[in-house]
Amino acid sequence: MKERQAVNAVTKADVQRVYNQYIKGKKAVILSVVPKGKSELIAKTDNFKVDPSGYKAPADQYSGLKYVKAKDTFDRSKRPAAGAVPAITVPPFWKENLTNGIKVIGAKSDEVPTVTLLFTLQGGHKLEAHDPSKAGIASLTASMLNESSLKYTAEQISTELEKLGSSINVSSGAESMTVQVSSQVKNLDATLALLEERMFHPRFDAAEFDRIKKQRLEAIKNQSTQPTVVADNVYFKMLYGEGNIQAIPVAGTVQTVESISLDDVKKFYANYFSPSVTNLVVVGDVDQKQVMPKLAFLNKWTPKPVTMPSNAKAASIDKTKIFIVDKEKAAQSEIRIGYMALPYDATGEYYKAGLMNYVLGGAFNSRINLNLREDKGYTYGARSGFNGTEEAGPFTAMAGVRSNASDASVVEFMKEIKRFREEGITDAELAFMKNAIGQADARKYETSFQKAAFLNNMLRYNLTPDYVAKQNEILQNITKEEINALAKKYLPVDNMSIMLVGDKAAIKPGLEKLGYEVVELDSDGGPVLAKATAPTTSEVKKPEPTKKGRKPRAEGRIF
Repeated sequence: MKERQAVNAVTKADVQRVYNQYIKGKKAVILSVVPKGKSELIAKTDNFKVDPSGYKAPADQYSGLKYVKAKDTFDRSKRPAAGAVPAITVPPFWKENLTNGIKVIGAKSDEVPTVTLLFTLQGGHKLEAHDPSKAGIASLTASMLNESSLKYTAEQISTELEKLGSSINVSSGAESMTVQVSSQVKNLDATLALLEERMFHPRFDAAEFDRIKKQRLEAIKNQSTQPTVVADNVYFKMLYGEGNIQAIPVAGTVQTVESISLDDVKKFYANYFSPSVTNLVVVGDVDQKQVMPKLAFLNKWTPKPVTMPSNAKAASIDKTKIFIVDKEKAAQSEIRIGYMALPYDATGEYYKAGLMNYVLGGAFNSRINLNLREDKGYTYGARSGFNGTEEAGPFTAMAGVRSNASDASVVEFMKEIKRFREEGITDAELAFMKNAIGQADARKYETSFQKAAFLNNMLRYNLTPDYVAKQNEILQNITKEEINALAKKYLPVDNMSIMLVGDKAAIKPGLEKLGYEVVELDSDGGPVLAKATAPTTSEVKKPEPTKKGRKPRAEGRIF
């Protein structure tokens, strides 16, 4: 409080006085960094000379001191063993449904005197399937909800939140729009008043919309120069196929965003911002009786019927091919390998497939990462994993690699996936996977937002409270035979898309020797008018033999 009072008491005259006393006219070192050959741009010519005798170190201040080594009884020649896998239990929680359709779930957490609220509105980018020509409108709408309300400007809301030590943020993703709120318990009432303004009384100011739309268009144009973003966008377009809204970036394209007007945003908000598709999670140092009366303002939220678009069929893959998107002179190539796999299932095939993938590409010391990063030095990190929701999601193996190692990296990726599919998991890998995942799961629910996301998943997927115990039982009891069967089933090496974004002139010749059909695409995922090539068998590059039974290191997962 005293510090804030001191800051608020500072005047313009104070700042000028300090500047004159400590900065103006004082001795300084001025360094000019100019382009090569542009010495005329330096601030001023050097006014010093370097002593030709060079730097002379001062007298040794530590001479005569005696080093005394610390003594302990710890045997540093032995690696400490991992402790027992902790049992994960679902925290006690409560549920309540509001009359307008909002499903509420909450849990008390008294470690710190704060409250976290997480609203999840089903739809998001997925709702844009009703009118794909306006793709990006869900994200723009969320951005506008972070701006001014009818009563307050965006700056006023931001200032008040800062004073309260609170935050309110609205965002939109592939399948939902979220509102995240964080507040100290003592400031919850004031924070909720600002939340009500943002959620239910947006100003939808024309000037703010023009600014946000311009920023979005600039961001999209900038992202089109980034190989990582291009790779993700083209990869999803290949997997989902034309006509599927998930084939279009969540932020939209230049064409779709340019077509969005402020009236479109108002209409999207009016049609789809509804309690009928909303879940609310409350985690913090409050119980149900304390917090629910404070949320009474939500009852004034009028429900509207929201129709979710029917699920579009994803594109099929007839055979494994290589697709190239040219990024001229790129020093790295972005690689994506995968196919449309499984929907989310907390205790079914999806969860088990994730266990199977852990030693293939889900941990730092997975086969893929040890090969491409540690052994070959092609990349800073390579990984693979499944990513499903209510709908089937992709299995993806990915990395950014040195351009001159693009073809070799594809060979190593496919070699590891094939070898794991054909030979399966080792005993050491199975033991490591069970221990590592069990230990890592204990850290999943530490923060308030982690706990909120955990409870939100329970609502979203209608999970029973014992699902964590079931997952732990599956983890501890899964066998080599089950893992190997899952690998054969969910690693279809002959029906995957292999996509690279890189310097075509440098990488294409090597890729054409790998035995796959090679197809060129533009940065929007469309075909380039060039003939696809299918090398003869004699040109196929043979994979190098690999060591079997590699002992895993105790590291955490990276995917």
